[in-house]
Amino acid sequence: MPIQSIETRRLYRQIADQIARVIDSGEYRPGERLPAERALADQLSVSRPTVREALIALEVEGRVEIRGGAGVFVLERASEHTSSGINGTSVTPMPGPFEILAARDLIEPDVAALAAKNATPAKITAIADALSDMVVCSAGDNRRLQYDRQFHFAIAEASGNSALALVMQALWTTREQPLYLCLEDHFHNEHVWQRAILEHREILEAIKAGDTKAARAAMHRHLKNVRTRFVSNWQEP
Repeated sequence: MPIQSIETRRLYRQIADQIARVIDSGEYRPGERLPAERALADQLSVSRPTVREALIALEVEGRVEIRGGAGVFVLERASEHTSSGINGTSVTPMPGPFEILAARDLIEPDVAALAAKNATPAKITAIADALSDMVVCSAGDNRRLQYDRQFHFAIAEASGNSALALVMQALWTTREQPLYLCLEDHFHNEHVWQRAILEHREILEAIKAGDTKAARAAMHRHLKNVRTRFVSNWQEP
């Protein structure tokens, strides 16, 4: 039996490469609009979130421009883009935003529950301080991501499980990749930021009360809301 290569690329990367090949073939020229996200999902027999991740990957690479409420437009190709590593070495793309959110939703609600059970007064103060920094930070302040990270890290530290704290660091490394940040930027505004602060406050209050069930539910609700925003229409907040 001949040895065949095994497909290791993530699905969004496969879709991105396929769309890029269609563009390179000349079917869609610079300035032209690609088919709607729903139409692409139907043609490719994949979910809309996967198509969205693929389009964001192409935007990060400078192949397309996503204009909220107008569509996705092909850009003039300034340089060669590839999903390979340096000197053509194949690399596995980072997880897509929806994979990251799914992983966080498997882990962080239980981390929050453990924090509600184990947090010392000092650890609760650290979580509250991180939230205070978020409150005085506007949506346009570049420090907001740092404060958001501090809040979630403080919860992991409060859980009393150092292994979970390491897991959180790994998750947030992927959460801060360009693909995730680019997708987030399409939906981020002051209204969304203030809603996120309220969601974080609910998490903190549950942890302060020592209510493991409420802490777990509040964290799950927050992550679910993030995903809901990411799958909403491009023109919506």
